[in-house]
Amino acid sequence: MTYRIVHYINQFFAGIGGEEKAGTGPESKDGAIGPGMAFKAAFGSEAEIVGTVICGDGYFAENMDGASEKILKMISDFSPDAVIAGPAFNAGRYGTACGAVSEAVSKKLGIPVVTGMYPENPGVDMYRKGIYIVETSDSARGIKDAVPAMAKLIMKLLRAEPVGSPADEGYIERGVRVNCFQDKIGAERAVDMLVKKLKGEEFRTEYPMPVFDRVAPAEPIKDMKNAVIALVTSGGIVPKGNPDHIEASSATKYGTYSIAGVQSADEVAYATAHGGYDPTYANTDPNRVLPIDVLREMEKNGEFKKLYDYFFTTVGNGTPVANAKKFGTEIGARLKKDGVDAVILTST
Repeated sequence: MTYRIVHYINQFFAGIGGEEKAGTGPESKDGAIGPGMAFKAAFGSEAEIVGTVICGDGYFAENMDGASEKILKMISDFSPDAVIAGPAFNAGRYGTACGAVSEAVSKKLGIPVVTGMYPENPGVDMYRKGIYIVETSDSARGIKDAVPAMAKLIMKLLRAEPVGSPADEGYIERGVRVNCFQDKIGAERAVDMLVKKLKGEEFRTEYPMPVFDRVAPAEPIKDMKNAVIALVTSGGIVPKGNPDHIEASSATKYGTYSIAGVQSADEVAYATAHGGYDPTYANTDPNRVLPIDVLREMEKNGEFKKLYDYFFTTVGNGTPVANAKKFGTEIGARLKKDGVDAVILTST
């Protein structure tokens, strides 16, 4: 038996274009396209990619419910036995789309589905509990390792073979606990691990601990009356029209805009590009997210010396941690260079 598989990819991997084509709506094509050719080689005669469903990352992010419904119909029309999505690597919007499509396929079509992402992709935290996400590198350079791992797992699911642990199969932990028997009791296994650790030998913990960044807080400002204060926001406030096209979710960029002489972030000149909250109140009075009006009053009253002439803005909705770190590092370097003493960071 040759299994029928449908492949979901974005506009970039379909060869349609980059960010300028992110608004491409859902479409389907017969056979394998782009990375699907690598999957085709990995499957050999056991499975065939009978169709490819494509959707632009921007279109999906802005029309999730409608896009999911259309994509699910296109997938269903191929009468597949399984679906593979991506891999999305560390592309945030692509990962979110792959996760959403995979979850919809699993729940509504009831057939096996596998996707692939870098662990820091926002799609991982959003969807890993319900689907299998094979761990990949952070960029398409890792496709040579991602494809065989995804192909192996989807074939296991199609054959109804037992799926092993995340470490054995290469997928990201789903938070599912499975009872199993061991030759040694827990105390003995713990001592064995400790001995290996003391000897500098390799060992694998049975319960990995989360790793959190530790950021030492800066010293408080000693002379506020002579301080220069800057505004930075992840609430997505931008000049009307969003001139830099900052994405509504899974942002890949931030904007830098002058507020020299601006006394208030009014609704005529500003709006939010954020797709993760009701924009009504932010658009009615953008000062609620970017409080230029209050800071101008404080500046006028001499509570601090000067409001920095620029503000920095992005969208925190689904933005990968790696992107956020990059934005923060670049913004911080510029603020430090320009002699800014402190930052007011606003969110939603």
